[in-house]
Amino acid sequence: MDKERIPLHIAIVMDGNGRWAAKRSLPRLAGHNAGMGVLKEIVKSCSSLGVGHLTVYAFSTENWKRPEDEVGGIFRILVAYVEKELAELHQNNVRVTVLGDYSALPREAVIKLDEALDRTKENTGLAFHIALNYGSRDEILQGVRSLATEVGEGRLRIEDIDAQKLSDHLYTRGIPDPDLVIRTSGEKRLSNFLLWQSAYSEFVFTDVYWPDFTPAHLCAAIEEYQGRSRRFGGVK
Repeated sequence: MDKERIPLHIAIVMDGNGRWAAKRSLPRLAGHNAGMGVLKEIVKSCSSLGVGHLTVYAFSTENWKRPEDEVGGIFRILVAYVEKELAELHQNNVRVTVLGDYSALPREAVIKLDEALDRTKENTGLAFHIALNYGSRDEILQGVRSLATEVGEGRLRIEDIDAQKLSDHLYTRGIPDPDLVIRTSGEKRLSNFLLWQSAYSEFVFTDVYWPDFTPAHLCAAIEEYQGRSRRFGGVK
């Protein structure tokens, strides 16, 4: 790995928790719980490697369709993760942010997330973005509606709307687009994750289920990324 060419922003679709559990005849929540342990190690690895931004897809707007006990269990695991890891995240200068409307989550989860955001807001190390109740199509629609409101109120001219203006009205405003998107579990799709932002991202798909994903797998994905030529539509 070339330490001088580490991606500035890595985004991960953490997929395969349920199938990992099913292979072991365990309840699906056991897979989600194991996945949270993996997340801790990946955050630490990204921080030590010098990655500037890590975005993880934790809960989508479509995940509400899952059984009620699984959804509730996911949020209890999230609360436990914040309670257990917040002090260490803060100590390691990690700044936590949330992408998505997390106000719709259970009250205890909202309180813990608010605590994490407030406690780490001044940190200058790895920016750790958690996509919660996040859907990229909804994000884009909200951005378009916000722009339309500004036009209707006379604060913005239609001819002044460009790609940057829309980017500035998304959850990811101020965050660089992901250089590398990783999806675990063998699936090869974005599933409504960072559709606008990943227009020129490099993708790495792995058959490894998320609870089995290790820092070594992360490094292998970065090495694969470094072996590619990024031309952004041009010619080198």
